[in-house]
Amino acid sequence: MSRGIDYGNLMHDAMRGLIRHVLGEVADHGLPGEHHFFVTFDTRHPDAQLAEWLCERYPEEMTVVIQHWYENLDVSEDGFGITLNFGNSPEPLYIPFDAIRTFVDPSVEFGLRFETHADDDDEDEDDEDLLDIAEDDDDASAHKDAEIVSLDSFRK
Repeated sequence: MSRGIDYGNLMHDAMRGLIRHVLGEVADHGLPGEHHFFVTFDTRHPDAQLAEWLCERYPEEMTVVIQHWYENLDVSEDGFGITLNFGNSPEPLYIPFDAIRTFVDPSVEFGLRFETHADDDDEDEDDEDLLDIAEDDDDASAHKDAEIVSLDSFRK
């Protein structure tokens, strides 16, 4: 009997554990310094909980910003609950960790992306959604893209 090691799922579990740990620290101590998060998640996930009007506006995925105004951040083993402000209207959300597609902290140019086969087709749409939500944030101008440097430029 030959068993393989499923490195892809092991890596995703480890990355979700990192997100769980970071959000747990923020729940306990608040956001340190300039840290803030862009979290893109699958709104169709069976365990995701969000208002019906948000599901209608974002029928596949949405990006939320955890920065200036949030409350009731509650992190569990499987996901996190949070209340966010949408147009001066507080809305509670529950986001399962396995619904997360990207987790970005632009203040330190850190990001995680959970790849699936379907992601290859809509990669450009993810960027458009992130920018659309970022424009709603009061501090969107503070968001800067990570610089990609080719290692070829350093080769002799």
